[in-house]
Amino acid sequence: MGNNKIIGAKIQRIRESKNLTVQEVAERSGLSVDQVERIEGSLDFPSLAPLIKIARVLGVRLGTFLDDQTELGPVICRKQDNNTATESISFSNNATKARKHMEYHSLSKAKSGRHMEPFLIDIASSSGVDFILSTHEGEEFIYVLEGIVEINYGKNTYILEEGDSIYYDSIVAHHVHAGAGSTAKILAVVYTPY
Repeated sequence: MGNNKIIGAKIQRIRESKNLTVQEVAERSGLSVDQVERIEGSLDFPSLAPLIKIARVLGVRLGTFLDDQTELGPVICRKQDNNTATESISFSNNATKARKHMEYHSLSKAKSGRHMEPFLIDIASSSGVDFILSTHEGEEFIYVLEGIVEINYGKNTYILEEGDSIYYDSIVAHHVHAGAGSTAKILAVVYTPY
C-alpha cells in the first residue's frame, strides 16, 4: 500500500497545517469521522469521491494528494514509467467490502498547477462484489483500452468495449467496474473544479 500511505500522510499534514480537526473535516466533507481517520491512517483503499471531498474542504487540488508537483512546463510520461506497482495508487472505488479494485497510474504526477488528472487504470474483476455509487464535483472521460467496462450512471448502465469512450458529469451518482467478470484497462481523465 506504499503510495496510499503517502496520501494519508499528506492529508493529515495539510489538515493540521490548516488547524482543522478530523471532526471538522468530516463534518464539512459529509464523511464520517471514522472514514477520515481510516484514510489518514492508510487503513482503507478509498475511492476518488471521498478524496475529492476532502480536497475541497482543505482548499487544495486532488492532485496535491497524488503527486509532487515539480514541473511548470510540459510533462512527458514514458510507457515504461507506468508499468511499476510502486508508482501506482490503489483505490477501492466504493466496493462495499473496501477491497483493492483499481490500480491508478498517474500520467501527470509531476505537472504543477494542473486542473485535470489523467490516469491509466487497471480494473480488477468485480465478480460477486457489491458497489456503492459515488458523486463528486467535476467531469470524467473514460476510454477503454482493454476488456469490457460497465458504468452505472444515474439509473442507466452502459457497457463499453475496447475503443469505446464516455464523458460524463461526475455529480451524477456513478460507478465504474470491469464487466463480464473479467479485468479491464482504461484511460481516464478526471476534472475537479478547484
